[in-house]
Amino acid sequence: MDISTDGRRLKRRQAAQKAFFSVFRLAAVINAAALIVVGFFIIARGAGSINWEFLTRAPYNSMTKGGIMPCIVGTFYLAAGALLFAMPVGVAAAIYMNEYAVKGRLLRVIRFGINTLAGVPSIVFGLFGLAFFCIVLKFGVSLLAGCLTLGVMTLPVIIGTTEEALKAVPDTYREASLGLGATKWQTIYRVVIPAAIPEILTGAILGLGRAAGETAPIMFTAAVFYTPILPTSIFDKVMALPYHIYALATEGREIAVTGPLQYGSALVLIVLVCGMNLFAIITRARLRRKLKG
Repeated sequence: MDISTDGRRLKRRQAAQKAFFSVFRLAAVINAAALIVVGFFIIARGAGSINWEFLTRAPYNSMTKGGIMPCIVGTFYLAAGALLFAMPVGVAAAIYMNEYAVKGRLLRVIRFGINTLAGVPSIVFGLFGLAFFCIVLKFGVSLLAGCLTLGVMTLPVIIGTTEEALKAVPDTYREASLGLGATKWQTIYRVVIPAAIPEILTGAILGLGRAAGETAPIMFTAAVFYTPILPTSIFDKVMALPYHIYALATEGREIAVTGPLQYGSALVLIVLVCGMNLFAIITRARLRRKLKG
């Protein structure tokens, strides 16, 4: 094979590499542009509606006046409650699957079921929550039923990310701990889990964002069109920003009046989700620095 043939092959590989890089770069630019356009669109249409009254008062006059305070509180309660339920259950399930379960057909079937659940439409979880939590367990349409339904919906995400985080912990950590005389549980509790916590929090961030933004599961189990009071019990019904936006868009009769309120509510929802995610990201970064130190 002569030098000229090798040179032509090298040029073809370099050309193919440049072509693929260009495609990947174009895809990144399209995604970034779409994010900027959506953000600018919502900010431009919703920023004018946001003021102190909008953030601190309950809606009134058929939702055409007032604010969204009950919706903000209800959304925060629902997302936090879902995470309180899903995190311990999801992390425990992932620990069992990665550290204790015997690898075989049964484990593959369980993983297949979890991955399948991750792709189930959210409205199916809503119908499940209505049938099981609201009717069978007699929780009724309540904050508790909504939190549990959202928690079940986010479980596949948390289990998947936690299991991947545990797999990423080097086996040398486990071997060193066991070699020093620690039991398997002590190794998991004191070595494996602390090393995996930053990545486990990534699953929590993903689950939190999804729980805060979902409409279908809560419209059957927790959210109501209007209530002027804040929830004082886990068995109270709540307002929530996603359902509030849906109700304004589909059931409002004064579209010209409620239109800016929809975009204002959407902007607040985005800020709320970003704020909760930012808090989790900062916590994750601090844990990483602490582990490295």
